[in-house]
Amino acid sequence: MPESLIELTVERPAAGGRMIARHGGDVVLVAGAVPGERVRARVERRKKRVIWAAVTDVLEPSADRRVIDFDPACGGMAYAHIQYARQLELKREVVVDAFRHVGRMTLSGIGAVAPSPERGYRLRARLRLAAGRAMFLREGSHALCDPGPTGQLMPAALEAVQDAAAALSPYAAACEALVVAENVRATERVLHVETREGAGLEAPAVGLALPHGITGMTTWVRGHLVTLAGLGTVSDTAADLFGAASPVGDTPRWTRHGASFFQGNRFLTGELVRRVLAAAGDGERIVDLYAGVGLFAVALAARGARVLAVEGDRSSAGDLAANAGPWRERLRPTRSAVEDILSEPLDPAPDVVVLDPPRTGLSARALEGLLAWRAPRVVYVSCDAATLARDASRLVAGGYALAAIDAFDLFPNTPHVETVAVFERLAAG
Repeated sequence: MPESLIELTVERPAAGGRMIARHGGDVVLVAGAVPGERVRARVERRKKRVIWAAVTDVLEPSADRRVIDFDPACGGMAYAHIQYARQLELKREVVVDAFRHVGRMTLSGIGAVAPSPERGYRLRARLRLAAGRAMFLREGSHALCDPGPTGQLMPAALEAVQDAAAALSPYAAACEALVVAENVRATERVLHVETREGAGLEAPAVGLALPHGITGMTTWVRGHLVTLAGLGTVSDTAADLFGAASPVGDTPRWTRHGASFFQGNRFLTGELVRRVLAAAGDGERIVDLYAGVGLFAVALAARGARVLAVEGDRSSAGDLAANAGPWRERLRPTRSAVEDILSEPLDPAPDVVVLDPPRTGLSARALEGLLAWRAPRVVYVSCDAATLARDASRLVAGGYALAAIDAFDLFPNTPHVETVAVFERLAAG
């Protein structure tokens, strides 16, 4: 057998989408495998005692393997070759493994990962523009690929985005990417145009004719968010997110621009908010850090809590302020770096802190400030199991206990998993 080909027995999932095997004492991170399989793989690179490899032949297939007819590197679909029920089991294993190896903690209370339909789930996506087409970036490369076969976007959304990409062809030199943002019902669809460094869409692009299926188009011009055409926002009501049994009544509405952050799954976002509401319990004074456009903050205020919502991004913070309007007596939006807010004591102190940081998790300064607040409860929403486990170990060392953890499959067929972890402060002594 050529030296670049190795035979492996696949053991378990690793964070990031590859699976773990061993070869001659080295750890192998192998792409395209399923735990339990015997495979032949081509070595991609080596570093110290770690080998990266990709499956070329499946010698003994798992019953959980399925056939796919697209490139799994397009759209980050590293789990697409695995039956969906097994994907959910593997994602649970990844969370447990991260806590064991990164956080040095044993998880015993995590249940099944909440499932999602596998197609048409994305509320938000970023696509590169090239030759009048909107494309995904192929994982691990600078190559572009067709987003259609991945099924992440609704067909109508993808068709509308491609029509918009063609309409923007006269401005191709200035345009780098399109961010598409939809509401849950897919009745509103906004495109945010990201321009290349040093370039911009000036006056000629304002008033651009909207392609069918696009309700608005925006871009940044000299530091200001400008609507090029249509209505620059999309909105969801409580009924859209939760259905008929809304836990926060009928009034709440979440409006956001395409440039603003919002959770990405149309089927599970409401369930994620329900879990955060349940985790916050009957807390009366709540701080929502990394609040985005107010997904959790608005729901908490609508339920009766007094909420300080903190967001640093200018687009998301602007939408947060607008969404807070109906609840101004008990929801205070603040545009600030989270570290700056956490550096000062609050009077009165919060009963609950909700936080949804970026994939990198909490900075050392933010964690230090959070521990200094000594809030009775911390509800941590995470999109990265490893950084959650790292921060969980620090919270536990700082006087908290992990009370509960739940997981949600916001991005089917990818290795990503969303978690909600609840920490309770232990009594002194």
